[in-house]
Amino acid sequence: MIPVSLIEEATQWRRQFHAWPELGYYEHQTSRQVAEQLRAFGLQVHTGLAGTGVVGTLENGPGPVIGFRADMDALPITELGDAAWRSAQPGVMHACGHDGHTAMLLAAAKHLSATRNFSGTLHFVFQPAEENLGGARKMVEDGLFTLFPMDAIYGLHNWPGLPVGHLAVNSGAMMASLDAFEIILRGKSCHAAMPENGADPIVAAAQLILALQTIPARRLSPLASAVVSITQINGGEAINVIPENVVLRGTLRCLQSDVRVNVRKMIDEFVTTFTSPMGIEGTIQYLTDYPVTRNHQAEAQNVRDCALSLLPPERVHWEINPSMASEDFACMLEVCPGAYFWLGADGATPSAPLHNARYDFNDALIGEGIAIWTRLAEKLLPLR
Repeated sequence: MIPVSLIEEATQWRRQFHAWPELGYYEHQTSRQVAEQLRAFGLQVHTGLAGTGVVGTLENGPGPVIGFRADMDALPITELGDAAWRSAQPGVMHACGHDGHTAMLLAAAKHLSATRNFSGTLHFVFQPAEENLGGARKMVEDGLFTLFPMDAIYGLHNWPGLPVGHLAVNSGAMMASLDAFEIILRGKSCHAAMPENGADPIVAAAQLILALQTIPARRLSPLASAVVSITQINGGEAINVIPENVVLRGTLRCLQSDVRVNVRKMIDEFVTTFTSPMGIEGTIQYLTDYPVTRNHQAEAQNVRDCALSLLPPERVHWEINPSMASEDFACMLEVCPGAYFWLGADGATPSAPLHNARYDFNDALIGEGIAIWTRLAEKLLPLR
């Protein structure tokens, strides 16, 4: 049973984190607070992985070594909510719930350190820069699993659209891959009244954007999952001048690795060949790439079994539809067995969507999160 006093304390931490959000790789205050709390709970603390990452280690006799991960970074969004703990940082807010993830894992570390109803080692991994910046990959590159070898690692995310008190996990894909890209179309500038004297990258961009939509619609099987979205268009300075260049940015999301490889190849072909007859040179650069967040079957089953020991069967969702959103925890799952799962965020009033300026983490699920982390630790690391 999770003490009410601990849930209340974790709620206060969550609201403090929410009021002072920090962008990826700049989570200095958050990182300091996390490290100080973990030391106060009696954990060994390692800082500096991926710059602001923190790992707290709790050893309690012989046994397996398990990792639990939470993300700490916020988003470059101006908050529109009116909570007393709304963001005090202009243009930055916790619009994805990482404040709640951090608070729940901190509270679980405190509880497990006090109760020690397990045998083995727990690593509490607090990761920076999940939002499109590859903090998980950077932690891996900086030696996360070399310095802290683990038998498995687990991560969670609050999930609007699923009621509080519900959990969802799959034995395979949970979330899509992410490829963020920048396309540059280089033409020839000229007077807008005399387009025959130039090569118009604006018209080429318009046609290319529509052509890219034929990839998921006409080049892939209807059973394949892929989304190609252009989200930014930049070009031109004067209304009577055809510009030299246009820059397009966007994302590709896929649920199957082979589909991802094929779609990237098709996008590259469109960019470099489709606009050539218009006198436009196209180049593409990939800015961010996360693999599919694909659970390992045994570890996913561990999460399901743990959830069924806490929740009624109708609240445990197994093999649900994956999300086409992405998650860089996938980079940890590439090198270490593990699983990623969702905790419901909808109360009596449905939660605002993730990445929405009116989103706020639902504190009603803090107790649920602490309980899940605690039960998972105790089931995977039974007392000897």
